[in-house]
Amino acid sequence: MNKRTYLLIAASMVLSLLVSAQEKKPNILFILVDDLRPALGAYGDPVAITPNIDKLAAQGFRFEQAYSNQAVCAPSRFNLLLGSRSTSSGIYGFGQNFRDYYPDAVTLPQYFKQHGYHTESMGKVFHIGHGTYADDLSWSVPHHKELVIEYADPASKALGFTREEALFSNQEARGLPRGVAWESPDVADDTYADGRVARRAVNRLRELKSQPDQPFFLAVGFARPHLPFSVPKKYWSLYDESKLPLPTHRVRPEGAPPYAVKYGVEIDQYVPIPERVTEAAFPDSLSRKLIHGYYAGVSFVDTQIGKVLDELSALGLDKNTIVVLWGDHGYMLGDMGMWTKHVNYELANHIPLIISAPGMIQPDTHSAQLTETVDIYPTLVELAGLPTPKVSQPFDGLSMVPVLQDPEVRVRDHAYHSFPRGGRLGQAIRTDRYRMIKWKKIDDMAETAEYELYDYQHGLAEIKNIAKENPKVLQELQAILEQHPKPLQERTR
Repeated sequence: MNKRTYLLIAASMVLSLLVSAQEKKPNILFILVDDLRPALGAYGDPVAITPNIDKLAAQGFRFEQAYSNQAVCAPSRFNLLLGSRSTSSGIYGFGQNFRDYYPDAVTLPQYFKQHGYHTESMGKVFHIGHGTYADDLSWSVPHHKELVIEYADPASKALGFTREEALFSNQEARGLPRGVAWESPDVADDTYADGRVARRAVNRLRELKSQPDQPFFLAVGFARPHLPFSVPKKYWSLYDESKLPLPTHRVRPEGAPPYAVKYGVEIDQYVPIPERVTEAAFPDSLSRKLIHGYYAGVSFVDTQIGKVLDELSALGLDKNTIVVLWGDHGYMLGDMGMWTKHVNYELANHIPLIISAPGMIQPDTHSAQLTETVDIYPTLVELAGLPTPKVSQPFDGLSMVPVLQDPEVRVRDHAYHSFPRGGRLGQAIRTDRYRMIKWKKIDDMAETAEYELYDYQHGLAEIKNIAKENPKVLQELQAILEQHPKPLQERTR
């Protein structure tokens, strides 16, 4: 059977399954991973040891060019759960609760709840902290919160309650010490939150199995590889630090506006990072230690995800469960001298997105279709055979089911994301080859805009802003951006 014939058969199977979904609705297992760039074997990373996520990718569909709509935790999760871009909702930061502005909004899990699903969450799903809270209306039972910032090593704990621990528990952080950026005690997995989340997910799957007539939407959120890199010693031992590659390009893009880049923010909240971060703040030894910690965190979370997926299979629930794995945004590991996220560049926004839908898609399939976080909401709704959402909040997502049926199909010709920096909003258009970023205060005149343009034909690092050298490409991408609605001002707290 050739590939095209297989895809046609698969497409007819999807339609058949969608029709019959009203009789037996598929379960949803949604796995959310914090700060996970595509540092995975399935995405071609030569360093990452991620056998469980790689296995999921081999069983499902891998989106190779999926992008966050904003590269920071809280807004990115609102993008996912509301199906709304930040520029449509006006929510660009922390300390915002979407129901203050959209009281009748229907979130992704809430939509499934309205259609007969038991909805439940644990770990980091909505961002909780920095003045942001969970959403009770989304869930059939109260959300099970776990820690994001956590230490187990006595030497780390000796510092006392730290700034980031306070912020992630919605407490006052002023005057508190910085925590350590990494630790590697010889402890069991469930010493840390992600191990406990995996254990809880396994137990809940067993209990949900006993209710075969009740479909479920189970959201399981993992914190690592978010800082601090608090990971059991055995995961650090998987990697030889001396052999970990350093980024090849560690200076800011030539010609980029000064406000478009960042060097502190988040990473400077941890010892031994200097509190005043510059491009020269990360010697090779420190960079390698941080990269080591990141990959140890990736392997740690891969093992926890494997426990959940293995139990799903052991219970036989995998045959009628759609599994989604999503990273909330990308991550900078010293690339262009920058760390963490909070910018409009490729590695801060490129995310892993894997969907496994047994019987609905060809296993081990992938596509270069440009995809956004907001597309997940309508895609899951269609896969589950539910009606097209009609919701009160802005809704920007497009269903990727046609791409799941045939990887050659194209639904979008670009991805769109944004990030505010330096009092301006950066709006980005990413095509197969280019990214344009328009910087402007929202209500300023059009002629005040500044532009960045990057060509990714020879790599994913932004080396030189070529906007002035390529007016034709710039005009083409400007025309695409003009098709989008005017962005909303940031909501006032």
